[in-house]
Amino acid sequence: MNIAIIPARGGSKRIPRKNIKLFYGVPVIAYAIKVAKESEIFDEVIVSTDDKEIADIALSFGASVPWFRTRELSDDFATTVSVIQDAVKRLDSNFSKLQNVCCIYPTTPLLRSEHLTKGLKILKDGDWDYVVSASISNAPPERFLSIGENDEIVMRFPEHETSRTQDLPPAYQDAGQFYWGKKTSWLSALPLFTSKSTIFELPRECAVDVDSLEDWHLAEKLFSISRRGDI
Repeated sequence: MNIAIIPARGGSKRIPRKNIKLFYGVPVIAYAIKVAKESEIFDEVIVSTDDKEIADIALSFGASVPWFRTRELSDDFATTVSVIQDAVKRLDSNFSKLQNVCCIYPTTPLLRSEHLTKGLKILKDGDWDYVVSASISNAPPERFLSIGENDEIVMRFPEHETSRTQDLPPAYQDAGQFYWGKKTSWLSALPLFTSKSTIFELPRECAVDVDSLEDWHLAEKLFSISRRGDI
């Protein structure tokens, strides 16, 4: 048994009410609910929220909202793992056959159902705690720069000053779209980024981690190019 959990608190700061902000006329969380349902791999699609308006919108698009999240798990310091752990603990007694849980972020309008399906296959085929959606970095971190105390350039990795980018290994970054995990991994609150996790590589055009208005506008542009139909 597989369950999707969409964590969507009401108190987002950088983009107020981000999780239900209209994206092409539809609350953005609706896309996450839709893609989970379209994948046909979930027995339940659940939204974990502390907010009644978010709950009402989630219900209207076919998700379940069996409880309201506690205040302690709804502040700026609550982690994804702690929120999903809480949800799995609540569900465990009612779903004895639950095996795998996918955390899908609510601001993922570029996500496709086949991404979720392929991520689950990786989890089931390997001895992994988690499968993390990730995208390949545009630039290798070995060539990153910083600014020193006197505004001078400081190479983060000076040993690679003369390295050619094509000679450096590919680097990946968390795409902020979804995390597949075994039920036992979430219940034990195991960390996401360890040698017991692997990645599902998302195409760059599907991997916008929406944290700012600039990210939001980029997601809108990419969505307009690939427009996959109305909600």
